[in-house]
Amino acid sequence: MKSSSSTLRRSITAFAMCLCLPAPVLAQDETSSGALAADQEMPRVAEVEPSVTVTLADAVNRALARSPQLAQAENSLLVSETGRKTLWGSFIPSVNSSVRVNTQSSERFDPDLGISVSGASDSYTAGLSGGLSLFEGGGRYYDLKRSQADIDGATARLEDQTAQVVFQTKSLFFGAVASRELLDVAQARLERARTGLDVVRRQVEVGSGTRSDLLRSQLELQNAQLGVLQTAESLRAAQFALGRQIGESRPVGPVVDMVVGPRPLGMSETEIFVAAEEASPAVRAAVLASESTRLQVSSSRTSWLPTLNANGSWSWFNDDPAFSGGNSSWSVSVSAQYPIFTGFNRGVQIERAREDYRVATLQETDARLAARQDADRALQAVYTAEQALQIAVQSLAVAEEDLRVVSERYRVGVAIILDVLASQEAVTQAGADVVRARFDYEVARADLEAILGREL
Repeated sequence: MKSSSSTLRRSITAFAMCLCLPAPVLAQDETSSGALAADQEMPRVAEVEPSVTVTLADAVNRALARSPQLAQAENSLLVSETGRKTLWGSFIPSVNSSVRVNTQSSERFDPDLGISVSGASDSYTAGLSGGLSLFEGGGRYYDLKRSQADIDGATARLEDQTAQVVFQTKSLFFGAVASRELLDVAQARLERARTGLDVVRRQVEVGSGTRSDLLRSQLELQNAQLGVLQTAESLRAAQFALGRQIGESRPVGPVVDMVVGPRPLGMSETEIFVAAEEASPAVRAAVLASESTRLQVSSSRTSWLPTLNANGSWSWFNDDPAFSGGNSSWSVSVSAQYPIFTGFNRGVQIERAREDYRVATLQETDARLAARQDADRALQAVYTAEQALQIAVQSLAVAEEDLRVVSERYRVGVAIILDVLASQEAVTQAGADVVRARFDYEVARADLEAILGREL
């Protein structure tokens, strides 16, 4: 779990870094020949077209199939199920069988012959024995109930782990989608910078532009090139993170076959909070853990009651290797035991069980509060992302119109190049904000689904 969480944090951090615009680089002096660095060829961009692509549904299914954390949760459930099977076996008599062939040498003194005589004797023995615990103070019945609570708790933990893997996969999937869109934003900035540089050059040629305008435009082109490089690198990292999540050693590209963006949740706020506090996998696991410790207290109290056991056996003995003949015997016994003094072990066990139950009860209460807190946090993040996306879309439209107006004003000599560059930067930032808000919405929605343990 810890390794997957670290991978998710690194991927989201890389994505957040590519959301930020690169810091401007220092302008370079014009060379003696008049050629500037901005006119050089575009540096090599990291390969961002993966050979493997997956849809969201495929990514989730493959992540669930190879998740080590999920496999560990499944193993815990198997251990709980086998433990319950063992408890059921305690209600069935135990039966043992035995067979023995014995050859024994002997030496004796024969008084008639006056010498020692050596010989050997054989014996053949077979037997069956069995035992049954008739009464143990009711401890087995409490243990049986506790084993079912343990199975239900392991199932709830498995569901919670499944929800966490789905959340991680969705976060990485949409992170790769956002990185791809951010690369488009960076490339659009690069195209605007190139177009702007051409406009400035023409203005300089006709005498309405200055060399400072040309230098600033070339600086913007260099910054745009740097932005493409950094965003491509972040996209490559996001694709590898998604590949690792689904078990691929290569970068994996996401294929979006669904609506991305705000859509109805299908539940009211009240229903979401109730589901989080009562039906979420994390809360159910805590409730069942508390029930298991409560039953452990009842089971430990039965150590003050006597135990009753029944045993039986049958045996057969023969000196010859034949089934005919021989002697047989059988026995049946019932015994009762009551330990008078156990070195305070019984009292200590009960006190420990009570303390475990108290801790489990506190953890159950805290799990309910945490589920409501997390649900509210994720829900508010969904609302915020919805509004942020609307604002970002409107801001992008305003920024694009402002750039169009400022560019025209610069062309006719009314605006200065700084106005144009500021408008270009505003368009780039607004485009990145749209991508970021859409990504934040999908992650917040996936987080809410993981808390509730269900699709919305």
